[in-house]
Amino acid sequence: MENESTDRLELAAKFVNNTGAPIFLTGKAGTGKTTFLRDLVRKTHKRHVILAPTGIAALHAKGVTIHSQFLLPLGSFLPVREPEGNFTSQFGFFTQHTLARKHPLNQLRKNVLKAVDLLVIDEVSMLRADVLDAIDYRMRSVKGNYRDPFGGVQVLMIGDLYQLPPIVRDQEWEVLRQFYPSMHFFEAHALRNSGMVYLELDKIFRQQDEQFIRLLNHLRDNEVTAEDVKVLNEHYKTEAEVKEIPPCITITTHNYKADQLNQKELEALNITSFYYDAEVEDDFPDSLFPLPRRIELREGAQIMFVKNDSSGSAEYFNGKLAKVIRLSKTEVIVRMQDSEEEFQLRKETWENKKYIINPDTKELDEEVVGTFSQFPIKLAWAVTVHKSQGLTFDRAIIDVGQAFAPGQVYVALSRLRSLEGLVLRSRISSDLIHSDRQVVDFSVSAKKQTRLEELLIQYQSQYVSHILDSTFDFSPIQKELEFFQKDQASSMEFEDEEMRGAIPTIQQLFQSEKENSDRFRRQLLALVYQGNQSKLQDRLGKGSQYYREIIANQIQQVISLRSQVELFSKTKKYQEGLESLEAILLRKYLEISKVARIVKAILNGDMPGKMEELDQEILALRMQFINRAKEKAAEKITNLKTKTGRKKTGVAKPKRTKGDSQELTFALFEMGKTIPQIAEERELAESTIKSHLADGIALGRIELSDCLPEEVISEIKSQFDRFKTVSALREHFQGKFDYGTLKMVFAGNKLE
Repeated sequence: MENESTDRLELAAKFVNNTGAPIFLTGKAGTGKTTFLRDLVRKTHKRHVILAPTGIAALHAKGVTIHSQFLLPLGSFLPVREPEGNFTSQFGFFTQHTLARKHPLNQLRKNVLKAVDLLVIDEVSMLRADVLDAIDYRMRSVKGNYRDPFGGVQVLMIGDLYQLPPIVRDQEWEVLRQFYPSMHFFEAHALRNSGMVYLELDKIFRQQDEQFIRLLNHLRDNEVTAEDVKVLNEHYKTEAEVKEIPPCITITTHNYKADQLNQKELEALNITSFYYDAEVEDDFPDSLFPLPRRIELREGAQIMFVKNDSSGSAEYFNGKLAKVIRLSKTEVIVRMQDSEEEFQLRKETWENKKYIINPDTKELDEEVVGTFSQFPIKLAWAVTVHKSQGLTFDRAIIDVGQAFAPGQVYVALSRLRSLEGLVLRSRISSDLIHSDRQVVDFSVSAKKQTRLEELLIQYQSQYVSHILDSTFDFSPIQKELEFFQKDQASSMEFEDEEMRGAIPTIQQLFQSEKENSDRFRRQLLALVYQGNQSKLQDRLGKGSQYYREIIANQIQQVISLRSQVELFSKTKKYQEGLESLEAILLRKYLEISKVARIVKAILNGDMPGKMEELDQEILALRMQFINRAKEKAAEKITNLKTKTGRKKTGVAKPKRTKGDSQELTFALFEMGKTIPQIAEERELAESTIKSHLADGIALGRIELSDCLPEEVISEIKSQFDRFKTVSALREHFQGKFDYGTLKMVFAGNKLE
């Protein structure tokens, strides 16, 4: 059984890393889907974003919401080109037509999505088919690829369809039923065209009780027997009997029931309450709060941890129960239920993130835009079935006598490790136990696919051919150049001849290379077909080096032009166009740098790694080009006569650069001002000030010990042997230290 589990997890990782296939990763509760996602994020070579249908699900997955990333309006999407008025007079519907015209993506999100290789959608059971089709349309538009589903980007969907379903109101369904048999994500039109690999994790880590596992399987598959119902109801307890059992949590169907029970039990303690307020910084909207802004506690209260211990000491985990034993204005002391040990709570931090393009590497990156810090607990005499998803309990009182949605009984029961811990507050009748018939039918049909091992071979072969063909296909760059020239036509007649000819020269180079690159791609594909790996690797190595040099030269030309254009007024739009050109060239340079290693790993039956060192290589190359470009621009500006009117007037008042901004930060810091004081005075985020100081530390201008306490520096440095990048450190510390703090220590370490 263990070997089967390992094989299935390895298969899942290979399908993601070694293929471009759309994947639905599913499995019963407790099979390790969340763990798989966390491992994937640390190891995949693909540029990815993590998405979820709700704010809380996004926080748990350490991603962002679908609606915020794709700027989808509230309402329902109809997968057609015509205006929505052709199908309904109701308000709240939009189509491809209205999505493009009335709700366009801004440049920031376009740049992020252009860089993506992989979309990860967690908790997909709650995702509606129309929303997935809206994502498909956005991705096709951004990538400029209307031929392939999701614009050619791989989609990994994770979830358990037997848990809570998507929500659709009756009036919405009256219109949507014209396009979809049901609202489950697998009915999306995008998936009809692409198909998907159905991959079910089969090893259950939460339960070891074979009888309980068999009963839960019957619940999922709509195969509950009279004997199953009898076994469950043997655990029914009367109100008097419930009072005799040790304290445990109640799982119920409705929010009002959970809230009422928690408040009733809290007030029954009849002693003074203490209140603890969250610390909310920057952009963290109320709708994302994982806990109340203010928590009310009394000594004797039963609480539950809602987050894993980020310190690494594993003192608590999501779902662990404890009892409050002492309170003060600043301290909360609890006794763990399982060990009777006392523990002083510390606040945990949740991060609101957005995806950005790193301004230095032009690679996909995360930016923390806000934080929420609070004691990671909630009152835990009761919790709803919905809020219990992802939690595990040794004992719980289950009150699902009013179950109203398919799968609620299954979700509630599957939170338990064994039948021994089950206490039923209300008897279960067979009519309450039902799974969605469409889900059952879909699962049965999906399991009839070709054996996964055979599918993997098929999709790996397709992926190798695809990346060889696409990596050395420079037509997207040519299209970007054509768009740039058309968009900027007649807007920039530069005085300097070299500046005037820069973009046309780059265009001409790629046009002249087209025949050569087409021939090279055909050669590579032929070698793959012949199975001649040795010659393939040889040709790939030489060709990659040749095209890396070509792309690097063009990146240098664009950066040089941009440095000069910055010296002119009224050039913002032109600069943005150059920035897009630079980004697509840098992405192509990275693709070419990776391709030989990816192909070699796949053909050898391995998985490609993350290749973080390539990001550092590109950063160093780009900074080298920028420094040269600034010198060249400074020399050239003295020779221009401003005939075009593009040169900025008032040379004594040059445009403030990043360096100027940093110098001001350095000066204020050297005057003795703190980071918060500098941020307030300059009206900048603290993260920006920390980034400036990190650069100052790297330059030897600022002392690390003047910025941070020694214990913080020591704790972070203690992990440098294990984690080599700021991103890896941030993942390890799970929000304990913000990005700017880690970056400062990282910069200081490089000087040693």
